[in-house]
Amino acid sequence: MALNKIFTSLYQKLLSDKTKKKGERVILIIAIASFIIHLMVIFLVDLEVIFLGGSAELLQNPIAAIYTPFSFILVYEVYLLVYYLPKSFTNYISKQYEIITLIIIRRLFKDLSNLTLTTDWFSLKNDLQFTYDIITSLLLFFLIFQFLAKSKKSYLSKPNNEYADDANISRFIKIKKVLATSLIPILFIVALYSLSSWSIGVLQVENNSEDLIDNINNIFFEQFFTVLIIADVILLLFSFFYTDEFHKVIRNSGFIISTILIRLSFSVDGLLNNLLIVSAIIFGLLILLIHNKFEEQIDLENSSEEKTD
Repeated sequence: MALNKIFTSLYQKLLSDKTKKKGERVILIIAIASFIIHLMVIFLVDLEVIFLGGSAELLQNPIAAIYTPFSFILVYEVYLLVYYLPKSFTNYISKQYEIITLIIIRRLFKDLSNLTLTTDWFSLKNDLQFTYDIITSLLLFFLIFQFLAKSKKSYLSKPNNEYADDANISRFIKIKKVLATSLIPILFIVALYSLSSWSIGVLQVENNSEDLIDNINNIFFEQFFTVLIIADVILLLFSFFYTDEFHKVIRNSGFIISTILIRLSFSVDGLLNNLLIVSAIIFGLLILLIHNKFEEQIDLENSSEEKTD
C-alpha cells in the first residue's frame, strides 16, 4: 500500500499534464538558447577566436547549429513517449516512430553542413547519405500518418474493452503507470552515462577519431531503444494476465519486433541504416492493419450473434 502511494505520488510529479506543460516551456527555452550559443561558437571558430580542432564538423557551418535545438526537442519527445505509455499503447508506439523520424531529420541538418555540390553527387559518401536521409524522412512521415490514421480506426462496439473488463483495464493501467514512472529515472541515468562516455572519448586524444564524431547521432538513443525493448517485453508479459486473444498478442509482439529493428539500425550506417528504419515502421503498420481486420471480423461476428438472439 505504501509502495503504491509512492508510485502514485511520483507519477503525479513526473508525468502529470502540469509537468508536461512546464517541461514543454523549459525545453523550448533551452532549445532557443542552445541554438544561439551554437551559432556564436561557430562564428567564433570561423573568426579563429577559438580553436576546437579540425574534426569538429558541427562547428564549421551555421546550418549545423540547427542540430542542437533539435537534440533538445528529441529529449522532450522521449518524455512524451513515456507520458503516453499508460494512456494509449498505439500512441506510445507511434511516438517511437516519431522519435526515429526526428533523429533522421536532425541528421539531415548535419548532412546539409557536409554537402559537396559537384557532378559526382552519387560517388560522395556525405551526398549519398543526404539523399538516403531526405527520401527516408518523407517515407517515414507518410508511414506515421498512415499508422496514426489506422490506430484511430476501431471496429469494437464497446470502448476500452481490450482487456475483458473494467477491473482488468484499471489494473493494467496501474502497471503501465508504474513502468512509466520507473522509466524516467532509468532514462535519465542512461542519458548521463551515454553523454559522459562519448565526451570522455572525444577528449582523449588517442580516441578522438572520426568515428566518435560520426556516432554523435546515436548518443543516448542506441541505449534508449534497448531500454524500450525491455519495457515492451515487460508490457507484453503482463498483458497475458488480462487477455489471451491471439490477434492482440501478435500485435504487441509485432510492435516489439518493430522496436528491435529500429534498435538494430543504430549498429549500421549508410543505406542499410535507412532500410532497417523504414522496414521497422512498415512492419508495425502492417501488424496494425491485420490487427484491425481481426477486430472488424470479431465485431461482425458479435453483431450477427446479437441479431440471432
